[in-house]
Amino acid sequence: MSREPPPSPRGARTHPSASGIRWRAWARHHRTMGVDSARRLLRRPLGSLLTMLAIAIALVLPAGLWLALDSARLLDAELEQSATLTVYLETGVGEGEAARIQEALAAQAGVAGTRLITAAEGMAEFQQALGLRDALTRLEDNPLPASVVVRPEDPGPEAVRKLAEALGAVPGVDEVRLDLAWLERLRHLAELGQRVTLALGVLFGLGVLLVVGNTIRLAVENRRKEIEVVTLIGATHAFVRRPFLYSGAWFGLGGGLLAWGLLTLGSDWLSAPVSSLAASYGASFHLPRLGPEGSTILLGCSTLLGWLGAWIAVNRHLAEIRPR
Repeated sequence: MSREPPPSPRGARTHPSASGIRWRAWARHHRTMGVDSARRLLRRPLGSLLTMLAIAIALVLPAGLWLALDSARLLDAELEQSATLTVYLETGVGEGEAARIQEALAAQAGVAGTRLITAAEGMAEFQQALGLRDALTRLEDNPLPASVVVRPEDPGPEAVRKLAEALGAVPGVDEVRLDLAWLERLRHLAELGQRVTLALGVLFGLGVLLVVGNTIRLAVENRRKEIEVVTLIGATHAFVRRPFLYSGAWFGLGGGLLAWGLLTLGSDWLSAPVSSLAASYGASFHLPRLGPEGSTILLGCSTLLGWLGAWIAVNRHLAEIRPR
């Protein structure tokens, strides 16, 4: 009499666990709803495009201001590098004494570099700037003092003021001249621009929420009967909400792509005139672009705003739908 072999202990492992089945079903439903929501948008191309275009217009202005502030930060960095102090020495100081004073100034803490301008060099620059070479050559004595141009390590207004006080105490120094009003004005303008950009970003972000929310509200109303039926057979709010959330995310992503395209076209359109204007002032300036990081932030924010607008609209209207 033959005996049956004992069951293999690995037999139980061939059956997937309940949690694994639920996870695969959840992932499959997400994938299905994502594809289905995209197909529904493609069935109404004109309406979907207009909604995405409204989102893009709402995103272009704060993103454009962000790029403008980025340009201002680049300009601010260039201006800070050019921030210098002019130290005028006492009248009658010879070139040897001026060189020793320059060494003393260079030894001060916070000084990155110095350049000595002798009285003769100062007179030559003055004559060349004003075109009065013949008139000034008749002067018996050079009235201009020697000077030292000092480049500070820290171009901040407060640090430069402290450095000017320290340099003014060096023997042989008559006056320290600095003009940081332009730098402070630029920083105040940059701070104002940041606050304006933040306020506009919040305002237009709310506009995106309203646009997506109104579009999703209409979609919920159009599928009201379907929602009532699936709710009667036991569908949860998360199940019903999922396709609309994907639709909102698609709207946001499409609006972000359109905004990226508009910003790129606008940058290309304005690049040549801006470069020509900067060249007329002897400067080199180019409009900044979003780049990979900025593009990722723009698309991520637009997609998140679309998803959030859909979530708010669906939750509000699901609470009003009662199966009959």
